[in-house]
Amino acid sequence: MAEAPMNHTPKMPERSATRRDFGVAAACVVFVGAMVGMSFAAVPLYQMFCKVTGYGGTTQRVEQMSDVVLDKTINVTFDANVSSGLNWDFKPVDTKVTPKIGETVEIRYVATNNSSTPVTGEAVFNVSPGEAGAYFNKVQCFCFTKTTLQPGETLEMPVVFFVDPAIVDAEETKDIGTITLSYTFYPREDEKPVAALNVDKGKIQPKL
Repeated sequence: MAEAPMNHTPKMPERSATRRDFGVAAACVVFVGAMVGMSFAAVPLYQMFCKVTGYGGTTQRVEQMSDVVLDKTINVTFDANVSSGLNWDFKPVDTKVTPKIGETVEIRYVATNNSSTPVTGEAVFNVSPGEAGAYFNKVQCFCFTKTTLQPGETLEMPVVFFVDPAIVDAEETKDIGTITLSYTFYPREDEKPVAALNVDKGKIQPKL
């Protein structure tokens, strides 16, 4: 009785396996590089998006304070975040205020550079709930401004704002009791940190 022929699975040539491994490694490098590039491009892309669409309250930057103040208050809370790659501490000095609607208020955020070299960061923001963004007017803020901190330096950054009295007239916003203003700082390495310095007696002042 003849024996059945044995099936032999051909081995993959070492050259093909090496080529496959190299392809996987190259794809990983490209993916990581793309992610890093996107992180540094996040701020300019977000800023461009906001300018085109008005998202995030960009179109609510005003030059003058409100001349109407209602006898009704609203809670405003403040949030702070730091993107990966930026060794900073960043937090609001004032975590909550309860101004009258239309009243102009100044609050402060504070950032500290924990690294051993000068570092430049730039903040983006958002207002929630989203419907309130059109009524949250910033007279002064540090968003979309390159800020360079020296090693160990701490900087206070003011935000001056008011909530438009028209917020009580719109059906979708008249019942809003709390608005949250949130900032996130991202690293900026598209220019030398020294170029962003604005030194005044040893202190770096944010551009407004």
